Amino acid sequence: MNLKGRNFLTLKDYTPEEIVYLLDLAADLKAKKKNGELHEYYKGKNIALIFEKTSTRTRCAFEVAAHDLGMGSTYLEPASSQIGKKESIADTARVLGRMYDGIEYRGFGQEIVEELAKDAGVPVWNGLTNEYHPTQMLADMLTIREHFGGLKGIRLVYMGDARYNMGNSLMIACAKLGMHFTACTNKKYFPNEALVKQCREYAEKSGGTIVLTEDVESATKNVDVVYTDVWVSMGEPDEVWEERIHDLTPYKVTKQVMRNAGQNAIFLHCLPAFHDLNTKIGKGIGEKFQISDMEVTDEVFESAQSKVFEEAENRMHTIKAVMVATLGEPGKE
Repeated sequence: MNLKGRNFLTLKDYTPEEIVYLLDLAADLKAKKKNGELHEYYKGKNIALIFEKTSTRTRCAFEVAAHDLGMGSTYLEPASSQIGKKESIADTARVLGRMYDGIEYRGFGQEIVEELAKDAGVPVWNGLTNEYHPTQMLADMLTIREHFGGLKGIRLVYMGDARYNMGNSLMIACAKLGMHFTACTNKKYFPNEALVKQCREYAEKSGGTIVLTEDVESATKNVDVVYTDVWVSMGEPDEVWEERIHDLTPYKVTKQVMRNAGQNAIFLHCLPAFHDLNTKIGKGIGEKFQISDMEVTDEVFESAQSKVFEEAENRMHTIKAVMVATLGEPGKE
């Protein structure tokens, strides 16, 4: 399979076979890394990393992956990039595309990364937008496959705000790969109807299913994966905290939820997580609303069922696979 020159903007653009190929490639690159086998395929190449939203895992994953592959990387933080301010997105794309071999974008609307891709002339990779988070999906799917040995037929429930990048992207990935996806949340937070319809079409072809429900007990009964994310995304105003805490607390991942899922179920979270008060934001919100956690209890987060740190590590291996595939896998023309 040859994906050279392709952009990586959303998994809607990739077939199930292409997604599995990327997972297989990630597993191979992970094995090389673990065995100390050098894979500096792209010496002399460079990538640009545009971060309008900051990140720990995404930045580190791209930088370490690039270094492992022999490439240089330039990190452009919000204050040091003129994209969309003094310079149009199209002009930025055309400038960077002449200097770099690939461009990563992490920020706001999906239309920004789409416009970058239209004008760059080199592969553009989506590190997160408001609508989609495809690199996280590959890490999640690799983690699930490593634990269960496969993906087809796996039952995954996503709890919390399912309207944005994580709910959208998990629904797409599950639907394409023959998995059973459930969004369990207050109906105000169900995913977009048009995307649900599209994903049900994917699922019909793959043997998967899409369910939207407010019933925690039925949604989590005997599932394989319980997944959640923070309830308030980066850049949202402070006043939304009270509404989200009120609406979504019934969908917190607790020990009771995991017990209902069963002892073989695993817990995933894309991180960072508000599972305790050991962060500045967490402490402030905890004091204001008299809570000690939010989307997941500390008991679940620190349990043997939690695979969040394996999942975080897999960001690097899967991002590396995306870069190798789209820059051109060595020996493949």
